[in-house]
Amino acid sequence: MSFAPTPLISGLSSVSSKTSDKNLFELAVKFYAALGFSTTASQTKKEDASDVIQQVRLVSFTGTGDTASAGSSASKRSNSGFSLPESVLNILLTKTGLTAKQVQETKEFLHSQDEADWRGLAPSMVFVTPDICAVKTILEELRGSFAEEDSKVTKNYIQLYPSDLNPIELYCLDPLGNVIGFTTKTNPMSLAIPKNDKTSTWTPSRSDSNWDSVTESTCSEFNPYSNSAIPSSQGGKASPITPTDISMLERKRIAVLTSGGDSQGMNAVVRAVIRTTISRGCEPYVIYEGYEGLLKGGDYIKRMYWDDVRGWLALGGTLIGTARCAEFKERAGRLRAAKNLVQAGIDAIIVCGGDGSLTGADVFRAEWPELLKELVNSKQIQPKDAENYKNLNICGVVGSIDNDMSSTDATIGAYSSLDRICEAVDYIDATAQSHSRAFVIEVMGRNCGWLALMAAIATGADYLFIPEKAPNAKEFGDKMCKIVARHRENGKRKTIVIVSEGAIDSDLKPVTANMVKDILVERLGLDTRVTTLGHVQRGGPAVAFDRLLATLQGVEAVDAILSLTPETASPLIALNENKICRKPLVDSVKMTKSVAEAINNKEFAKAMSLRDPEFIENLESFYAITSADKSSRFPSDKSLKIAMICIGAPAGGMNAAIRAATSYCFARGHIPYAINNGWTGLARHESVRKLSWVETEEWTIKGGCEIGTNRNLPDTDYGMIAYYFQKYKFDGLIIIGGFEAFISLNQLEQARRNYPAFCIPMVCLPATISNNVPGTEYSLGSDTCLNSLVDYCDVIKQSAASTRSRVFVVEVQGGNSGYVATYAGLVTGSQAVYTPESGISLPALESDIEFLKRLFHNDEGLNHAGKLILRNEKSSSTLTTEVIADIIREEAKGKFDTRTAIPGHVQQGGTPSPIDRVRATRAAVRSIQFIEKNQHIRELPFHKQAGAFVVNGVKGAKLSFSPIRHLHDFETEFVERRPKNVHWAKLGLISDMLVGRPKVY
Repeated sequence: MSFAPTPLISGLSSVSSKTSDKNLFELAVKFYAALGFSTTASQTKKEDASDVIQQVRLVSFTGTGDTASAGSSASKRSNSGFSLPESVLNILLTKTGLTAKQVQETKEFLHSQDEADWRGLAPSMVFVTPDICAVKTILEELRGSFAEEDSKVTKNYIQLYPSDLNPIELYCLDPLGNVIGFTTKTNPMSLAIPKNDKTSTWTPSRSDSNWDSVTESTCSEFNPYSNSAIPSSQGGKASPITPTDISMLERKRIAVLTSGGDSQGMNAVVRAVIRTTISRGCEPYVIYEGYEGLLKGGDYIKRMYWDDVRGWLALGGTLIGTARCAEFKERAGRLRAAKNLVQAGIDAIIVCGGDGSLTGADVFRAEWPELLKELVNSKQIQPKDAENYKNLNICGVVGSIDNDMSSTDATIGAYSSLDRICEAVDYIDATAQSHSRAFVIEVMGRNCGWLALMAAIATGADYLFIPEKAPNAKEFGDKMCKIVARHRENGKRKTIVIVSEGAIDSDLKPVTANMVKDILVERLGLDTRVTTLGHVQRGGPAVAFDRLLATLQGVEAVDAILSLTPETASPLIALNENKICRKPLVDSVKMTKSVAEAINNKEFAKAMSLRDPEFIENLESFYAITSADKSSRFPSDKSLKIAMICIGAPAGGMNAAIRAATSYCFARGHIPYAINNGWTGLARHESVRKLSWVETEEWTIKGGCEIGTNRNLPDTDYGMIAYYFQKYKFDGLIIIGGFEAFISLNQLEQARRNYPAFCIPMVCLPATISNNVPGTEYSLGSDTCLNSLVDYCDVIKQSAASTRSRVFVVEVQGGNSGYVATYAGLVTGSQAVYTPESGISLPALESDIEFLKRLFHNDEGLNHAGKLILRNEKSSSTLTTEVIADIIREEAKGKFDTRTAIPGHVQQGGTPSPIDRVRATRAAVRSIQFIEKNQHIRELPFHKQAGAFVVNGVKGAKLSFSPIRHLHDFETEFVERRPKNVHWAKLGLISDMLVGRPKVY
């Protein structure tokens, strides 16, 4: 067995460890020998009364940072200049020592305590090392080597403490079950860096926020490969790493670039990549100006540090630049790019861009071996460099406002662009209503109609034109004119038509906004205007969804890079079923291009089939809603009376759901009813009225709840509610709301035995900013809430940054659900988030205060990034928002100030977000369809009716109907008013990692 050389490890004490198992004894000796300990004495005793059978004495000397091979003797090390006291280990084989079974039990116990600090659970010892990264590499090798000999008793495990961000402490298990620690500090009980600590050969950069306060003289550029560190106060830089260093330690330099058209959220990708790369122990770089910067090299390829990306979440565009680069499409250009990468020591690139940018990246990787060979032959690089950089790893992240990449449900920037479109159309809607005008709005989307379709749904447009659904060239405009004319006849004062810039007719001729305008003017005589939104759709900061998507995909991209092998295909980071996943980049790009090819070949049905099912479903829903008419198209015996009621607090999307359900009812020949002001309104005031089509047409863009809502439940008066159900002969019910709506559905389902009027299909459509309804991962209103919080916190951070030394403690809503606080903390870059699920412990609060002290000390008045702490309103009954702020202010001792901010009901939002509008429309249509399919339940036995009482929830990217009986009995925490499965909890770990928040056990 052979082991790689290791840095010298030293300690300050003599320790003995015993075992009765000879195999374990021998493995322990080999283990410590591999870590640099030398055998100075070995004794085997004869059979006598002594307990000791065999003893090995191992010793290590403290040095000045030199490394020594595992096989060198103590005398040789001492003669090489090592003069500090030695560390002695005695490994004993005894009759009464630990058995293999006892050691295995200890290891299994510690493995099960992964989240705990092992030092308090088993015997431990700590050694000082100058290079903890190299120690970790060797421990990983030992794990594989020892597992081959005896996997049952020698599998070691590594634990980083206190966090993964540039760890200064490392723990593992030795073959005898002892906890062995390694640290770069002479005092392992403190994170502080002693000024005269000569043991460590590198010190952290001031930009690494996980470190304790340090003085200017001790700060340096962080380079774990360098044997010297030049203080940054002297303007120095650490020595560059060599190819040999990278090869030995298997650490990567990961670069990120943005290419193609800019999109909101690109900065969030770069921030996530930079900080995740640092947290994974690698070196991050950015390439300015996309592929053009890659061709220029030099200063266009820059090393990045932790603080370099502070505040980037709230900024639009891409701060590292992007450019179209025709030269990179040629082999000569890619040859220059390869040379620049090798010279910069970069062996992995994360590309954020559209399909063209990602295609170029994969071609670059495929040509890489040949490019290196050509560079060696032309003597532009050395053969050893070609060997050290023989593999180039590529990972793609899609940044595109068009949402035109196949294999992913959403691209970074698409929903922010949709938000800009909807905001503009909402403003246009007001003037169109005032003058009874028609407006034709042109939006982006060259080969994809996603933006146009979603904008049409979210704004209640009358018609749309997209490339996937080309109108017949001979009948162009006929269907539009028919629908618009009918809408006008039914009382609508304004007309909105959305046109995608890539819209065409069946002969592949462009359909322009001006062409649509001329038809509306000539055929219908409408006063019509054209508005081309243009690049305003790319502008501004990213919305909450894009910040979240960009952050999670940036983290996943780094992890994908680190797991790639030369045989692995380049991955594309995608979003499927609301989960971040990896897809083959080449296949995704090929599928995307096949849509454009199908359109060019006039195969429009094929082009639609290549779009995701949600796109197709939304398009069908839009056409069904726009074809709504006052007259029934169905026989009277199939016409249903469907009631809608809102329960709980108002939430964005409630009105959009009612509008969509009403329009779809008219399209299907049903009669929609509104129950105003909840259950008490029905029981006390018979607040039932028919909804008209023209009344609800304006509701899509309205916030709040137009039919009124409250928190009262049906048990306020079952009898009167059942009476009115029977009086109006309701055939179905849609309950829109939060946890109270969930409970209402359960009460009505259980009360149907005594009240037959309740034996009708009922659907709960979750709508609450708390997102605490069982049976769904997403509730209407939660996205509107997050956008409101993002806007609010951006302003707060700007205020905090202006004063330079201020922390805002922001109290967010959510009840006993930490969903809003967790997501908001991640997308606003908050330094700490307190939720009801985790509570607020004193150790955590103390740790966060120390964390803030370090941040402000390291800022030294130069950094203007504001600092936030988000606290859910129910996180603690004792540690209120004011109390936390007061404690932090007291502990700050005047070095920084604290303020509180309570957005309150601002979080319910004003105008609903496009996501809430679109999802409300889709969910409402599906709810009506569910009621249509379950009209037969009155004819079923009582025990078979329960399946018609459901929650219409989002699971993954699909709408799923879950019976209330199952959710109520098995998936609900009633005391805490939330689901048992808290799916958002893991996001808190990513949030903490990206701000460098220390972990508290």
